[in-house]
Amino acid sequence: MSVYPPVKVGLLGLGTVGGGVTHVLARNAGEISRRAGREILITHAAARNLDTTTANTTGMKLTGEALEVVDDPEVSIIVELMGGYEPSRSLALRALANGKHVVTANKALIAKHGNEIFAAARNAGMMVGFEAAVAGGIPIIKAIREGLAGNRIEWVAGIINGTANFILSEMRDKGRDFPEVLAEAQALGYAEADPTFDIEGIDAAHKLTILASIAFGIPLQFDQVYIEGIRRITREDVAYAEEFGYRIKHLGIARRDERGVQLRVHPTLIPERQLLANVNGVMNAVLVKGDAVGQSLYYGAGAGAEPTASAIVADIIDVVRTLTADPDNRVPHLAFQPDALSNLPVWPMAAVETAYYLRLQAQDRPGVLAEVTRILADRDISIEALLQKEPAPGASDVPIILLTYEVQEQRMNEAIATIEALASIRAPVTRIRLEHLDAD
Repeated sequence: MSVYPPVKVGLLGLGTVGGGVTHVLARNAGEISRRAGREILITHAAARNLDTTTANTTGMKLTGEALEVVDDPEVSIIVELMGGYEPSRSLALRALANGKHVVTANKALIAKHGNEIFAAARNAGMMVGFEAAVAGGIPIIKAIREGLAGNRIEWVAGIINGTANFILSEMRDKGRDFPEVLAEAQALGYAEADPTFDIEGIDAAHKLTILASIAFGIPLQFDQVYIEGIRRITREDVAYAEEFGYRIKHLGIARRDERGVQLRVHPTLIPERQLLANVNGVMNAVLVKGDAVGQSLYYGAGAGAEPTASAIVADIIDVVRTLTADPDNRVPHLAFQPDALSNLPVWPMAAVETAYYLRLQAQDRPGVLAEVTRILADRDISIEALLQKEPAPGASDVPIILLTYEVQEQRMNEAIATIEALASIRAPVTRIRLEHLDAD
């Protein structure tokens, strides 16, 4: 039996994830207390819709006012599950000032305000747990921050939004169009009524911001992430990529070298033999390249009540384990000591070098392809592969698909602008970046 009294937890939010936390803590109470060294009880909770919650609220003091929980002296740990920037930020800062540890699943909050929140936590001698903010139930924060602490992380690439991955998987497996699959994702509850954060890459960019900080020891810099969504990907693009031996995935990519850091979220062709290429449906996966360990893949459910609750409860246990420990000996929030964070610059997207998939809609006449290849050659852009399809019956246009070798984005931007100005090119050029991710 523990000599310490139970630790009392206050939940802010009793929606899907909040309900999952209550059920996991209740179901696994014995295992959890054995791991933590003392009992953990959710004693307080705040929610806007207490009548509709599916949470196990037995024995809890319930309120509609989050501040009542944050200011209650009985509560030692605040679990913030409200989402968004405000009032989550204000409540987290208030909880820390009140001498309470904070656990959150809120990736937007950490990506945008994490620097401020972590500084407040250090000043107060408190901890902030945020494992659930990235990739749901996959313990990727702990893996990079602790398990790979002996490595120099070279790059991180991840499928970190299940909605986008579901849409691209369906488009590939069933030859369906983007709008049709998006509607199904909304009907299944994978996508919100307003799916912007998922399909335009904002959600993935929040998560990539966090992954890059803990991987490279840099401050959180959400405003420096290049973001591109999947709305313009067609089923034809997916099919042409397959013909070349690639699959299209919506990736968050963070790379580091001595010149700086790349932070980018965009659709990406990757070789079909790559581990990430075979992650389908709503699943998430993060591939990490360390100098000592090589590549390691972390795969699992990126969302859902209990997978996310798994990460939240793990953070609560971590906090409880350190309640009696010296604050100076805790694992730093961003993996590196706060005074040792690097000021490496973030590259502008125009300076990034990558290979490309280009799809052009051109007039079906002699000389068009020669014009296009000359424009590319003038900018030292080499073609790796080329596919020219037959025109549809009665059509005067023909699709031309090119794969290029690596080139600086600025040069590719100039080439695309020149190609689009040709009278023989009918529509904007579709450009998708291509990454081999060290595939052999």
